[in-house]
Formats: sequence, C-alpha cells, structure tokens
Amino acid sequence: MIQTANRIKGVEEYYFSKKLTEVRSLDSPELRVINLGIGSPDLAPSENAIDALVASAKNPANHGYQNYKGIPQLRQAVADFYKKIYSVSINAETEILPLMGSKEGIMHICMAFVNEGDEVLIPDPGYPTYASVAKLTGAEIVTYQMSEKLNWGIDVATLRKKNLSKVKIMWVNFPHMPTGRIASKNELKELVDLARENNFLIVNDNPYSLILNENPLSILSIDGAEDVALELNSLSKSHNMAGWRIGWVAGKKDYIDAVLRVKSNMDSGMFLGLQHAATEALKNGDDWFQKQNSIYQKRQQAASKILDELGCTYSSKQSGLFVWAKAPDHIDDVEKWIDEILYGTKVFITPGFIFGETGRRFIRISLCATEEKLNEALGRIQNLRFKVPNLKSEISNLNSK
Repeated sequence: MIQTANRIKGVEEYYFSKKLTEVRSLDSPELRVINLGIGSPDLAPSENAIDALVASAKNPANHGYQNYKGIPQLRQAVADFYKKIYSVSINAETEILPLMGSKEGIMHICMAFVNEGDEVLIPDPGYPTYASVAKLTGAEIVTYQMSEKLNWGIDVATLRKKNLSKVKIMWVNFPHMPTGRIASKNELKELVDLARENNFLIVNDNPYSLILNENPLSILSIDGAEDVALELNSLSKSHNMAGWRIGWVAGKKDYIDAVLRVKSNMDSGMFLGLQHAATEALKNGDDWFQKQNSIYQKRQQAASKILDELGCTYSSKQSGLFVWAKAPDHIDDVEKWIDEILYGTKVFITPGFIFGETGRRFIRISLCATEEKLNEALGRIQNLRFKVPNLKSEISNLNSK
C-alpha cells in the first residue's frame, strides 16, 4: 500500500458523502426516504438562464477552453448584481473572479494566502469545508464560537483578547449556515476593524443573502473592507443552480490576482454555455426572488411543525435554506436520536455535531424539500415510537457491508 500524504491525515471524508450512502440504502419502493439533510435546491433556475445555456451549447464555436477570468459579460453581470442588491460598486475587469462554485474558492484562497503554520479563524458551528481546507494547506485551526447567548453572533470582545498575531484568514459566513443568523452592518464593521487592527484577511462566504432575508448585505459595503476583505458568492442556492458550479470571489485587485494565480493552474476555464446562463440568471428580477421566498416561507412553517413535534426549540427569525433547532433536554445523544428517527421513519435530519462542538445539542432541517414532503415527514414522525429495537445491529450490519 502506497502511503498517503500527511496533509490528508485528520481530514475525514465529508460527512454527507458517507451518510447519504447509508441513507440511500434504506430507500425502498414501499417507503422512500425523505431527505431533509442537505441544502440542494429542488426548484428550477429561471427560464432565461436555461434558454441561454441551450442556445449557447448549440453553437459549435462555444465548445472550447475559455479565459480563466471568465467572459466580460459575466463579470459585468456580477458587478451589476452587486450594485443592485448590495449597493456596492465593483470593477468588473479587476475585482471579480468567476469560480466553478464558491467551494473551490475556499481552497484557492487558502492556497494563495496561507503558509504552513499560519492560523485560520473558523466559526463553530460553521461550514466543515473551512476546517478541512485549513488542514490540507497546513494551517493551524483556531475556532471562534458563534454564541447562542448572542443569538449566534460573534463575541468580538472575546476575540480582541486573543493573540491574533499569527492569524492569516478569518472565515465568516453571513447569513450564517447553519444557524440562519443575519449580521448587521455594525457587526460586520467590528469584524473589518478587527482584521485591519491585526492585519489578516477576512473572507465572507455569502451564498444565502437572498433567501428569506429582506436586507441583503455584503461585507464589501463596509468602510475599510477593501483593504482586508474578500467575498465569496454563488448561484447555487439563491438562483437554484447548485449542480451548475457557478460562483465568484470579489475584492481588491491584488487579492483577486493572487487567487487567479492558483486557479489558473487548477482548471481550464468555465464552459461558455454556463457563463452565458449565469449572465442571464443574474438579471432575474425582484418578482422571481419573491416567488422563491414565498415557497421557502411555507416550507419553513412546515419544518417548524416537525421541530415542534420533536420538542425542539428554535428561533422563528432565520435566513437561508435551513432551520436550526436545539434538541430537547431529555435527549442525551443527538446523533443516536437522529439515527433512531431515520431508521424508524426513513426521514433524515442533519445532526448539528458535524458543524462543530457547539452544534452537538442541535439539529438542522433543510428547506430543499416540497411542502408535501415536509408534511409527510411530520406524519411519519408523529407515528414514531422513538425506539428502533435493533437499531445498533442494523447500523452495524450496514457499516460492515
């Protein structure tokens, strides 16, 4: 056996990569699994985006490698989007870099700025990829807690007391996944000031700002952010284009150029048809987003009924594609409880531990299921006796296969 690289030691296979295999194995024609775990939008992109893809794909001249920086029309569409949605002016030529989804941007940014031994600030709870990429690039992970007492805000006062001299990047994510927390301008200003005082890069991962959120906000709108901040965004969640892999990073030219030096060695440009589709999707009007949010609002209400049935507590003011909730006090092991629900009802809900230690008492329900499916899940859970006699043996047998 050839030994693997040291950099992947401590980097586990992504939770959903493993768990969804188990979940799918429970599927049967008699009773299908209802997956309320992952945030993969089930709604369609706008018709104008699909039409643009089809028209572009039919042009034989469009099937070749493209510019690493993306076509000018796409970058201009992103700039127009930022002006309209966030009231932020960005130079389309120098301050925007299209990406194949924002997830690759997390790796590119770390590779561009982080040296082995540098520290990276990562939220707990937070998106697991921040920690995985930090490990892969040899960074030291320093977690900061999203405080339940502060309604899942960041305790900046506590951060100021820490030695931040070795920090290179701070990852923030507002609206926050998984808690649904929306940051105010004042909160983002505090974070930008902290980055400026300690000379580190702050990166806001911002894919949820248009979902169940009346006041979309970009960190690039904060005074002084241009010197210390980058922002990731994508069309996966807000425009129902998760499998299309279209995102971008925006910020200061020097920082964008550094990310480009990494990216240009990792891929050969985005398919032109996708860029044409993204350009059109970014022109979607307010009525399109209002329709999406009307659907998500009804789903949020249906998800809340499930959480009520389970005895969970949660905030009614959450943004994004999920509902974050605290398990009832009598539940000792939330992960085991989630498996009992899964095996007893074939309804999969995400346990909060995968987002960090602070999430161990919590669960997350995705709104990427129809209202009908959510109501069906509620019905199954209402009939659940909350114990599966042979749960441990079933899991053991499954894992041994």
